[in-house]
Amino acid sequence: MSPQITPIVDTAQDLELAERILTPDGARIPNPQLDRLISDVDPAQLRALHRDMVVLRRIDTEGVALQRQGQLGLWAPCQGQEATQIGTARALAPQDFVFPSYRETGVIYARGAQPGDYVRMWRGEEGAGHDPAALRVAPLQIIIGAQSLHAVGYALGIRLEGAHEVAVTYFGDGATSQGDVNEAMIFAASYRAPVVFVCQNNHWAISEPVALQSQYPIAGRAPGFGIPSMRVDGNDVLACLAAMRWALDHARSGKGPAYIEAVTYRMGPHTTADDPTRYRPAEELEAWRDRDPIARLETYLRGIGELDDEHLAETQAAADAVAKEMRAECLGMVTREPLAVFDGVYAEPHAGLDRQRDEYAAYLATFESEV
Repeated sequence: MSPQITPIVDTAQDLELAERILTPDGARIPNPQLDRLISDVDPAQLRALHRDMVVLRRIDTEGVALQRQGQLGLWAPCQGQEATQIGTARALAPQDFVFPSYRETGVIYARGAQPGDYVRMWRGEEGAGHDPAALRVAPLQIIIGAQSLHAVGYALGIRLEGAHEVAVTYFGDGATSQGDVNEAMIFAASYRAPVVFVCQNNHWAISEPVALQSQYPIAGRAPGFGIPSMRVDGNDVLACLAAMRWALDHARSGKGPAYIEAVTYRMGPHTTADDPTRYRPAEELEAWRDRDPIARLETYLRGIGELDDEHLAETQAAADAVAKEMRAECLGMVTREPLAVFDGVYAEPHAGLDRQRDEYAAYLATFESEV
């Protein structure tokens, strides 16, 4: 007889099934599975994690403001997901390579992004938003779930070369319904690829609630592919750090892929082109405000006497300074001439390309004649 399984209708009510170190009210609780993985984390490191999350939220706020002011074409907010992104990214080794989706602002921040890197792509300027080789982070991926295949392909290369690296890919709960993610997991498991899958379950795939597309915990899918998984409270930065350390160690030691589902919440819109008030109940949003990842760590640090108002003020000033530089970089960017899109396409002159350039130039000239 098959075991009785109760479907999950609301993961917000099911957070007790997720691994946790800090409760929503900032209390430290014992966790035999995770405590050993963060035994080295001291108060100074905790304050650094707190600073990272504050800076990230300020970057995110500035990104939204720049888009609303017409300086960016789009922005994908990550407010509420700071603990998941900072906690997991700070566990990475310098040689690891990340394949993000379009919302991982915190990951590129943790990997050393410069202020202009956050806005370049969203402004439509030349090149990727950042230098992939310098940050060891692939360009942000707009196609839902496609980066999971890229990560597994890279991980297969790591295995063939015998390198001491891990490929990491981030995606949302909505991407788990895409064929790309499932195909990536099949290949990763079959070839024991050193890759970590990080699902940021933020409850909403644009306007579709996670309970509609997944009746059971998303982390429960991975074992079906032969991949061990862990479900963590994504608003607990310590739990996210510990879970990522576990996953990276598993993959790096030759045991194959690992999977993390971080249960968190998207506090803002899917992108700045979205209006979440049309589909998301206000009371749900308010319930998740009480689980704020930054406030949670602040409460804990204050409780152990490791955080004061002076440090908070200094942290906020640092965050404002990053946002100011980010704005200055954005406003100072010079857009290339439209015809420059043809530069560097071929090493040698090409008649077909010349024809296309002439046609495009003629098209652009029609706008000048209308002025």
